Amino acid sequence: MKKISEQYLLWITIFFGCCIFLFWFFHNPVKALVESVPGLDNRPAKSSGLSDSVIIGEFFTRYDSTFVPSLTGSWPGFRGSGHDNIYSEDIRLIDKWPSEGPKVLWEKDMGEGHAAAAIYNGRVYVLDYDERRKRDNLRCLSLADGTELWRRGYSIEIKRNHGMSRTIPAVNDKYVVTIGPRCQVMCSDAITGDLVWGIDLVRDFQAVEPLWYTGQCPIIENNVAVLAVGGKSLLMGVNCATGQVVWQTPNPDSLKMSHSSIIPMTIAGKRMYVYNALGALVGVSAEESDIGKLLWISKEFNANVIAPSPVYIGENKIFITAGYGAGGAVIRINRSGESFSPQTLQMYKPSEGMSSEQQTPIYKDGVVFNIQTKDAGTSKNQFICCAPDDLKKILWTSPTSDRFGMGPYIIADNKFFILSDEGDLTIARYSTSKFEILDKAKVIEGEDAWGPFAITNGLMVLRNSKKMVCVDLRAN
Repeated sequence: MKKISEQYLLWITIFFGCCIFLFWFFHNPVKALVESVPGLDNRPAKSSGLSDSVIIGEFFTRYDSTFVPSLTGSWPGFRGSGHDNIYSEDIRLIDKWPSEGPKVLWEKDMGEGHAAAAIYNGRVYVLDYDERRKRDNLRCLSLADGTELWRRGYSIEIKRNHGMSRTIPAVNDKYVVTIGPRCQVMCSDAITGDLVWGIDLVRDFQAVEPLWYTGQCPIIENNVAVLAVGGKSLLMGVNCATGQVVWQTPNPDSLKMSHSSIIPMTIAGKRMYVYNALGALVGVSAEESDIGKLLWISKEFNANVIAPSPVYIGENKIFITAGYGAGGAVIRINRSGESFSPQTLQMYKPSEGMSSEQQTPIYKDGVVFNIQTKDAGTSKNQFICCAPDDLKKILWTSPTSDRFGMGPYIIADNKFFILSDEGDLTIARYSTSKFEILDKAKVIEGEDAWGPFAITNGLMVLRNSKKMVCVDLRAN
């Protein structure tokens, strides 16, 4: 009897199990649901803009209203006033570090990123992201001691993407202009921090936010902010006093914003803005008579990720480079009357010649200096020198024991200053014939020390991913 009872229970269990399975298999649990579409819940449809709710410049805090700068001199934006990353002030800088080590005047904690400083008459400007409050903040500091003077910001959601802020402000005696990670442009009074205007390039001009947020650094010329849009307009100029767009360059090829920055150049007797957009290298007139006119476009060198900016290398030639296997190219701009045409002279992979993933190379005295990409073969991450007539021919390299990663470098007082990823600052003798180290020391603890240098009065402002410091390089 016990055996029959057990069999009976087994068959009942199997029967109900089959019923449950068949119900689960044929039942449609979403039959009564209705698709959610914009307007169904009486809310307005979401705009295609990423940041409709952003109120640019809405927050302001003043920390010191009595500040009187004791220093003059400027490094007014990316690569300095000459857009060449060469420091030209007549101030003697150290050849060797003091016995007690680098003299760090001040340091500041920063939001995670690589946004570096601009300096103007004793004030340091840096765009920082406050992750706790979720704000882009333009911070104004004293160059002499790092005291924060004021900050102007706005709320915006930014997720970590190997850092957040990446751009350097542009500043003159009246205005400071920033581009935030998600393409918000803000113009403030350079002294007081008062908001002048704000523009959202995605919302207002249909720009496409770059892969790793905005890397483009703005420039100011004649109180006009010059911006690469890559949406409705390719480039445009905005009056710093009014916020009005005073000129625009059409974008018929639908080129997109890269991480590169606009560089003013004079080529074949014509002053122009040169920009390496996603899709093409372009030249746009910077002269008053036809400002904003697209002069030429070159599409042969096409990289998916572009961070370094174009470099003028003499004889009407431009060097462009990018990482992730793109390599480099040399483009000559030919002129016939008022017509300009690009000619590709050289194009190669990173293992074949000079190429950079992040920093923009320096041209001086007829040669080009650069830190090689990680995929450059035997010269990876080394500091190298090439002649511009053949950038596949390396004239010299730093030793294999001195590889610098993706850190910044500069020419100052007849010396190279080169920062490694880990914060070691190398001083090397400037030369076009060999590489000679004078000294090196740790100047900042941490990692990813990639933000470009700013230097004036012999004081260098640099950073890693989470901290900014000011180092005194004066020889006295």
